Amino acid sequence: MADRRVEALRDFELFETLGRRELQRIAEGLSERSFPAGTAVAREGEVGVGFFLIDDGRASVTIDGREVGRLGPGDHFGEISLILDTSRTATVTAETDLRCWGMTSWEFRRLVETNAAISWKVLESTALKLRDAQRP
Repeated sequence: MADRRVEALRDFELFETLGRRELQRIAEGLSERSFPAGTAVAREGEVGVGFFLIDDGRASVTIDGREVGRLGPGDHFGEISLILDTSRTATVTAETDLRCWGMTSWEFRRLVETNAAISWKVLESTALKLRDAQRP
């Protein structure tokens, strides 16, 4: 199972610079999660306890009911509420059946605190999301 997770992680830009040993360490903290189309995976205003990497399927991102983005394979979400230790800033809804790799908040924290390359990638990604959310 861990080998399948390691291979899946290679497809995520967030982890593209990491070696097998680092990917193995990350994979140990992941669990596979599936969500049927129409399911709200994360709800704006609710407490977030997970970080998700989309392996297959598509999702929409809304803030105050307004669509602000779309996600697909290779994308991730959930990091903002984990970094800020606050409620979710957006709702992510599965547009199609969605298969994700999920990581708990404590595993996510350990990951970003112990790997500068990943921390920087998460910062870049978060900054881009915030910038894009502010655009009309």
